[in-house]
Amino acid sequence: MPTDPRPLPALEELLAGAHVVALPMRVKFRGIMERESLLLRGPAGWGEFCPFPEYGDAEASRWLAAAIEAAWEGFPAPLRSVVSVNATVPAVPAERVPEVLARFGRVDAVKVKVAERGQTLDDDAARVAAVRAALPDAAIRVDANGGWDVPGAVEALTRLAGVGLEYAEQPVPTIDGLAEVRRRLRAAGTPVLIAADESVRKESDPLRVARAGAADLLVVKVAPLGGVRRALDIVAQAGLPAVVSSALDTSVGIRAGLALAAALPELPYACGLGTVSLFESDITTDPLVADDGAIRLRDVSADAGLLERYAASGERRDWWLARLHRVHALLAPSRT
Repeated sequence: MPTDPRPLPALEELLAGAHVVALPMRVKFRGIMERESLLLRGPAGWGEFCPFPEYGDAEASRWLAAAIEAAWEGFPAPLRSVVSVNATVPAVPAERVPEVLARFGRVDAVKVKVAERGQTLDDDAARVAAVRAALPDAAIRVDANGGWDVPGAVEALTRLAGVGLEYAEQPVPTIDGLAEVRRRLRAAGTPVLIAADESVRKESDPLRVARAGAADLLVVKVAPLGGVRRALDIVAQAGLPAVVSSALDTSVGIRAGLALAAALPELPYACGLGTVSLFESDITTDPLVADDGAIRLRDVSADAGLLERYAASGERRDWWLARLHRVHALLAPSRT
């Protein structure tokens, strides 16, 4: 991660405003039914540190940098006050699609999870078809989280293109694979754009995907990229359209995503920032959820009662605080 000239708050300062929560999910997402997060309160507001447990400390350091930016520095000036968002449909059976969509209200775009381990292309096709049946005019994008190989991705996207796909997000895990899928689809005349997500946020060089011609657009998430300002810089250097998405955040993390979406010079696609609707509860009494397909930019404060109600167990709290100790120590050398 590049050197950041801003001073790093002391660990004691972070711990003074730290709260660990475990929020129940309405449906399984990324294989979990409960989302854990460490929230930080600083002089500029609230920040969220919630890298998934399987992520290593070096990768998690970018998430901490983003949380510190939000809570200790604040966000850049916005260029817009309203951000269009998509609904998100997890890898549920097709018959549950209407139930999931109902939680989002009116939307003009839907992201559908596909390539779930243990499921088949028939499952994916049925889920996507159910979305199209429910929303005949909506833009539909699919997200494979790198779950296919190149031949499988070409086969799947050729089949799914029949419903009219806006784009396919991270169909294969590698940058070279993305470039090959993109080349094969173009050669076959299959009109599916390729979006890179993991190949941006999980790479040490997030611009390599653009240089390789491996994607038509970028999916950018504030936390994995190290904050709003760093994400803005990456998008500017890449020279590709961007979609802002979330990492299954509480409203605190969604606020950071909205800050990025609001500050981008251009925002041609609906953003993946409607995921608070996948939670049973949030940490604020006024969650950042979509109204008529969009979220209005506003600040968020965590509610003391909700922080207490959804406080993680002592063992899980200790796990997160130990992680905070380690990651803070890794981040410190870049700020000196």
